[in-house]
Amino acid sequence: MNLKPCLSQIFVYPIKSLDGLSLSQGSLLKSGALKYDRQWAIFDKNQRLINGKSNNQIYQLRATYNDTLTQVTLSDEKNNFKNTFNLQGEIKELEVFLSEYFGRFVTLKENLKTGFPDDPRASGPTIISQGTLEMIAQWFPDLTVEEIRRRFRANLEINGVPAFWEDKLFAKKWQKVDFRIGDVDFQGIKPCQRCIVPTKDSYTGEKTNNFQQQFINKRKETLPSWVNPSQFNHFYRVSVNTKVTNLTQETPIKVGDKLEIMDN
Repeated sequence: MNLKPCLSQIFVYPIKSLDGLSLSQGSLLKSGALKYDRQWAIFDKNQRLINGKSNNQIYQLRATYNDTLTQVTLSDEKNNFKNTFNLQGEIKELEVFLSEYFGRFVTLKENLKTGFPDDPRASGPTIISQGTLEMIAQWFPDLTVEEIRRRFRANLEINGVPAFWEDKLFAKKWQKVDFRIGDVDFQGIKPCQRCIVPTKDSYTGEKTNNFQQQFINKRKETLPSWVNPSQFNHFYRVSVNTKVTNLTQETPIKVGDKLEIMDN
């Protein structure tokens, strides 16, 4: 089969745990992080992240951004509010708003170099194929492909390949797979270990009954025969954690770029 994997979607999540947005072109920072992705994060007074793992209010907070990603508009249909903040000059006002919303003191921190990745040792963009999202949606007939996409929150989406093709982008434990998208060199590190977030409705935080166990059963059942199982101490894993190598300057990446696995 002559597959032609290419980049079909780019997603960034400027404020960690809030809604993301789709870009036709992004860029990789010298650190290897995807620019604007998880650039901001919300912390409580004890410097713990406010996220969907432990706070269902965050699911009900909608976030949209202007074209330059310098403004965020936060809304909540249930409480009928819509407030816009400048991310370059109204951080204190935004912190007051978020503190009132969550009912506790919170701060908003920014990291322009690396953002706030879940896995600092593999802090490049996460990668998944469109076919994988479609397959997972088949496992859960009540959920749409878009809802699955919102739950798993990957950065780069690949088309032109079957479900779980992206599992080719990692090898056995401690080994890396070199590949390229456009002009950017990546290393595939491991399949991404998932948390409780994908088990919850991305708009309400309501838990989907038996989601995790059903996912584990289906993932094990459909694991491609060519996948090295050493990376699967359990099967609640999907998408690929990456590192970006050899960048000396900010480098663009765009929808339509081809993905090529390099010969090792």
